[in-house]
Amino acid sequence: MAKSAVSLNPTREDFEALLAESYSDNPVSEGSVVKGKVVSIENDFAIIDVGMKTEGKIAVKEFAQPGKPSDIKVGDTVEVYLERIENALGEAVLSRDKARREEAWTRLEAMSAKNERVDGVIFGRVKGGFTVDLGGAVAFLPGSQVDVRPIRDVGPLMNVSQPFQILKMDRRRGNIVVSRRAIMEETRAEQRSELVQNLAEGQVVDGVVKNITDYGAFVDLGGIDGLLHVTDIAWKRVNHPSDVLHVGQNVKVQIIRINPETQRISLGMKQLDKDPWEIVAEKYQIGSRVKGRVTNITDYGAFVELEDGIEGLVHVSEMSWTKKNVHPGKILSTSEQIEVQVLEIDPSKRRISLGLKQTQNNPWETFHQKYPNGSEVEGEIKNITEFGLFIGLDGDVDGMVHLSDIDWKRAGEEAIKDYKKGDRVKAKVLDVDQEKERISLGIKQLGSDPIASVAGLKKGDTVTCEVLKVEDNGLEVRVAGSDMSAYIKRADLARDRSEQRTERFAVGEKFDAKITLLDTKARKMNVSIKALEISDEKEAVAQYGSSDSGASLGDILGAALRKKDAEGKE
Repeated sequence: MAKSAVSLNPTREDFEALLAESYSDNPVSEGSVVKGKVVSIENDFAIIDVGMKTEGKIAVKEFAQPGKPSDIKVGDTVEVYLERIENALGEAVLSRDKARREEAWTRLEAMSAKNERVDGVIFGRVKGGFTVDLGGAVAFLPGSQVDVRPIRDVGPLMNVSQPFQILKMDRRRGNIVVSRRAIMEETRAEQRSELVQNLAEGQVVDGVVKNITDYGAFVDLGGIDGLLHVTDIAWKRVNHPSDVLHVGQNVKVQIIRINPETQRISLGMKQLDKDPWEIVAEKYQIGSRVKGRVTNITDYGAFVELEDGIEGLVHVSEMSWTKKNVHPGKILSTSEQIEVQVLEIDPSKRRISLGLKQTQNNPWETFHQKYPNGSEVEGEIKNITEFGLFIGLDGDVDGMVHLSDIDWKRAGEEAIKDYKKGDRVKAKVLDVDQEKERISLGIKQLGSDPIASVAGLKKGDTVTCEVLKVEDNGLEVRVAGSDMSAYIKRADLARDRSEQRTERFAVGEKFDAKITLLDTKARKMNVSIKALEISDEKEAVAQYGSSDSGASLGDILGAALRKKDAEGKE
């Protein structure tokens, strides 16, 4: 009876017990995720019963996955976020998005702590990147983190579930930054490591030219790139890889080297062909003449291609016999076909020395054939230096007249003053040195050597002299019957001091004198009247007595002179 009475007339305590029992079935509180049941769908809104005789509504679109329509229906049990238990209309304020977000953040924080990949869908564009749905939480994908290389069209990546790596999370600010690039790099690294293990040095593989730079080309070997350096493209000189290759070209290459640490692969194309240098020494004999094409011109010479892969250098010194200190570009031009001579071959260093001038006549040899030693030539003075004259000759060669070969009688330093640049002069060929490319000339040799005209004379001989020039300190004279000049010092003009006067003599006057110096090498002669007088006196005294016998010196000399005259008349 009592029990029935209680049930018919519940007390305040009974009501609280019943209410608590009802709450225990579906405990709810504002700001939490609760379970609810879809009781109806009206005007694109789902009516959700979250218990406590409380219902709320949520837009159907909140139940849709990115890129997919919503499939919610009456009777479904869903998790929603309870913002308020009751609003002014007596309805619960619910949110499916916030429920998914709360659930997603908890899940993502746990996965980020373990550095695990997360699945997401790129569903929108924002400034600097894209938005990604990570199962309820929205993350930011920077443009630089989309792929390992810039992508022009991101369309194929939109609304597709794919893995991402969480780079940064801040729950308080609601920020998540993810990267697709990190996943791609990790995948590529795994693939690269696997591919590298299947490759070996020396192996020949097929590839596709992926990129071209100044120093070579990158070739895709099927998921892994290798570098084909410009020097390994061909045996011949390649100025730029784009001259031989283009992006997208299928090529066959050989693996030259694999670096196990960096996994870098070096490739080569020329290694698939025979090295032309192996037969260079047999094909190109030293001294032989061959034709080639000028491929490159530098300050020090020109490179000439003899055949594919074989180039030689014509050094600037081997370009012209006569053009010295001239830039090679003024003698040759690129792509010009020329004939050269093989001078030297070094297969180990892959060098061939070539000569251009050797295919032309040696102008010094030609000159010597036309003008042997002793020939007389004529030319213009091209230059005057401290050691001689340079004269332009036939064949565009120069000859030099040394100071010592300008004049027989005067010093070269004095004689060279008579000449100036541009004068035409005659000279005699003295010597031609073809190796040193030198021609020695002489001007004084055009005339006879004065010393030859006094051949047979010696120091102490008496000669007849003719006055050429009267000076204060002596006389310049010429030995009669010769081209040899001599000098008489003032002190040698007479035995007596009173007679040692230059004014006693006149140009053209003749007299006898004794040779006191004759240097054939220096071509120098000195004569003395005084020495002749002393010599005559000694001879007279020896023949006619001495002054001690009572005869005077005048008597003795007089007798000697009379005897000499008598002998002359006989």
